Amino acid sequence: MDVMSDMKTPSSSESAPSTLITDAELDKRAPPSFGHAMHELFEFDPSYTNLNHGSYGSLPKPVRVACEKLSAHIEANPDRFVRIECIRHWTEARTRVAKLIGAETDECVLVNNTSHGIATVLRNFEWNEGDIIIGTTTTYGAVSRAIRYLGDTPSHPQVSTFSLNFPTSHAEILENWREHIRRVTSEGGDLKQTRKIVAVIDAIVSNPGARLPWKEMVAICKDAGVWSVIDAAHSIGQELDINLSEAKPDFWVSNCHKWLFAKRGCAVLYVPRRNQHVIKSPIPTPHNYRSSEDEYYNGPQKFVKLFEWTGTIDYVPLLSINAALDFRQWLGGEYKINEYTHNLAIAGGKHLASLLGTSVMDPDSELTLNMVNVELPIPGDIKYSDEVNSLLMNTLLVEWNAYAAHYYHNGKWWTRCSAQVWNEISDFEVLADALKDACEKVVKFAKQ
Repeated sequence: MDVMSDMKTPSSSESAPSTLITDAELDKRAPPSFGHAMHELFEFDPSYTNLNHGSYGSLPKPVRVACEKLSAHIEANPDRFVRIECIRHWTEARTRVAKLIGAETDECVLVNNTSHGIATVLRNFEWNEGDIIIGTTTTYGAVSRAIRYLGDTPSHPQVSTFSLNFPTSHAEILENWREHIRRVTSEGGDLKQTRKIVAVIDAIVSNPGARLPWKEMVAICKDAGVWSVIDAAHSIGQELDINLSEAKPDFWVSNCHKWLFAKRGCAVLYVPRRNQHVIKSPIPTPHNYRSSEDEYYNGPQKFVKLFEWTGTIDYVPLLSINAALDFRQWLGGEYKINEYTHNLAIAGGKHLASLLGTSVMDPDSELTLNMVNVELPIPGDIKYSDEVNSLLMNTLLVEWNAYAAHYYHNGKWWTRCSAQVWNEISDFEVLADALKDACEKVVKFAKQ
């Protein structure tokens, strides 16, 4: 018997409270205007200037309240919730997030984070000699290391690295990607007919915070017989019109605790029906995994069933998708939210660059959604080091209580600013003063 099963429909007295945000919790009123008035819906230190939502997400008060109510209900009778009620909420969350990304409910399961989802996909491939995994020079660190780990492990699939250097354009990326795929698929001699090639593609790069033409890259992979695994950690809640049924990636994973406002950690893993045979086990392997060596084996376990119960966890973050979607709808919906945040990212980035005396990475805004990249006034010959990184972090976070991500790329230092509904253009001015101070300290430190 599955621990989380649909074997019984609870009576009204047993049912868990919906994780939806009630009218009472939203005070039966219109939401505040976008900008600093939104601070009342979040719990930031009043003196904190937060332009780094992209790293960890930020939990709205109404979503937190919904999570706390659900958590209290779970603790009132953990057995009843886990064994009977949880599946209903889990299915509701999958159904709603599937609709948002243009997928079927049973093509979507929930996992802890995008790195976990990517690792699940990559470790379910049966790797053989001659197989190839394609990553990029800007692949997220944990994912890049997962690729390298698989290359270090028998049967040692070859790791191929696609070079991405910014500034660039979608046209240049696609031209180079098409050539890279052509070259990789044309090599290999006798192994070409039997090997598999798997490409890990960012929908939106973490650093730089740049949108890739991932749908077109998927199409190139498909034409060449290459599997596509999309690291969409920053996509859901930031990228509109994802429509996976039309884009047809082979696998796609996105964090819901970043731009969607769910509770950390929570992500959706999309596996279309045509590829669900690849996923033989989640991480960790659940009790309902079926082996061909089992005495009463009658075929592999269904994809969705595998992910219903992978051990005891706190289900509240996964189920918070429901409250997060209600909150976003109350704010005005995906288009209204992203119209504000995108326009602010563009304007804020240009204003910050002007104040720093530098430039934005993407002046035509082709690669920019709600994260904007601005060059920092640090000479390029000062390379990344733990000491420089620590100096930047401590100056910004401890001395100025303001933050946007910083990184070194393609011979220059940059900051990645995440524009959110609580930000205004004045936040970029506060950040400019903090960054000037931090950069001056870095330059001084490098001269010692």
